Amino acid sequence: MRSIVKNNNKINGKVILVGAGPGDPDLITVKGVNALRRADVVIYDYLANDKLLAKCRAEAEKIYVGKKGGEHTLSQDQINRLLIDKAKTTSVVVRLKGGDPLIFGRGGEELLALKENNISFEVIPGVTAGTAALAYAGIPATHRAEATSVSFITGHEDPNKPESGLNWKAIARMNGTLVFYMGVKNLPTIVARLCKNGKLPTTPAAVIHWGTLPGQRTVQGTLANIEVRVQQENIKPPALIIVGEVVNYRNAMNWFEHLPLFGRRVVITRARAQSSELVRELESLGAEVIEFPTIKIIPPQSWQALDRAITDIAKYDWIVFTSVNGVEMFQQRLNHYDRDVRKLAKTKIAAIGPATAERLRLIGVRADLIPEKFVAEELAALIRKQGTLKGQRFLLPRADLARSLLKDELEKSGAIVDEIVAYRTTLAAADKDKVLHELNNRKIDAITFTSSSTVSNFVDMVGKDQLNCLDDVVVACIGPITQNTAEQLGIDATITAQEYTIPALVDEIVSYFQSINLEGKS
Repeated sequence: MRSIVKNNNKINGKVILVGAGPGDPDLITVKGVNALRRADVVIYDYLANDKLLAKCRAEAEKIYVGKKGGEHTLSQDQINRLLIDKAKTTSVVVRLKGGDPLIFGRGGEELLALKENNISFEVIPGVTAGTAALAYAGIPATHRAEATSVSFITGHEDPNKPESGLNWKAIARMNGTLVFYMGVKNLPTIVARLCKNGKLPTTPAAVIHWGTLPGQRTVQGTLANIEVRVQQENIKPPALIIVGEVVNYRNAMNWFEHLPLFGRRVVITRARAQSSELVRELESLGAEVIEFPTIKIIPPQSWQALDRAITDIAKYDWIVFTSVNGVEMFQQRLNHYDRDVRKLAKTKIAAIGPATAERLRLIGVRADLIPEKFVAEELAALIRKQGTLKGQRFLLPRADLARSLLKDELEKSGAIVDEIVAYRTTLAAADKDKVLHELNNRKIDAITFTSSSTVSNFVDMVGKDQLNCLDDVVVACIGPITQNTAEQLGIDATITAQEYTIPALVDEIVSYFQSINLEGKS
């Protein structure tokens, strides 16, 4: 490595070398996430999942220095120099590298450069692909009956070396599991050298592409045919090569690729702040989620009306919450005035849907009424059953574009209703072109709509003349109101959840694709 010029002055900044894990963003360590949250600057690689950047502070500087297929954003020396320069001007620099940074990651070279320049550093190890990708492919790295050792071997040595530094004769004689990193392009050479030095052509082998991610693909065979199978499946880097008897356990232990939504790509149009449950549910079932928020939740133009209602809260007989957002904004204004839910002790609470009721429970409020069907019509009917509404005062903290049906129905029964804007929905700033490209190229399996606003905003963002991009896409709506909005705007719903909740919507998506899979097998 070319030496970096030493700097003997004390540097106050610190570099934290963090292993991002093999791909699945949930496989980063807790300590690694905490480092990202502290970082002033994050310098990240190609193999570090972009979703990890969401863990960073919004004001943190994020610099991509990835290397892909021989294309280098920066040379290694330039990356070293960048780390040194940033450490001189900021407190915490995170160097985020895929897998474990000290296993074939050139992290050691970066640490030496920092040491030479008197810059303090810390290392947070990561889960390496050599164990995680195998586990996700159903291949145990070791097994008591078959392999009592595992060897990590580079499949791509330093091209400047005059000859291989690997002892192929010794490697071929190993009875344990051989895991080759970065070796797909050199697969013919690796196979030839193993067989030449005594490894039987019948030895089981596998290649795992994008291990631990929804796009994972695994090719299984033997040393005799693995090259052909990799060519047939057009497997490209990044990928691991596994050689050894443990590959034979894949049929019994393959779990990840058997998840019900494995390989399916699903677009979520919900507001980013609200999408976590839906993202989590879909990803846990193997789907790749593409977030395309069409809605952004923002405060009302003025808090005056809601603040006045909270000040006079004792005059209301009922407060009706129709969404989680309404609860959150109401709580925010309570906190603003240093009040808490004890002020609601004499007021009855109604909530549309279990998610809204659960959000109320988290702030210490139990809903008195929750309709079986989570729509305004059902709630209005249920409230009327509680007795006469004549003269009863209702507070409805809602969205600016909410349907007026609930207010109208309550007023027909003699109630006095204050419908107050607690929040507004507006178009989100999303990457329309990227999602449209994916849709038009038939790379999306499903799109979800969780409210009428997500549908109408989607149409506004992509344009009515572009709706044919959904022709071969499964359109999943959370309920009949959302479905009706979609159909009025020219979008045919494939799936409509009968229970208007995120779990029910996910169940419908799973059932649909399972039926498709069964049809394909019949």
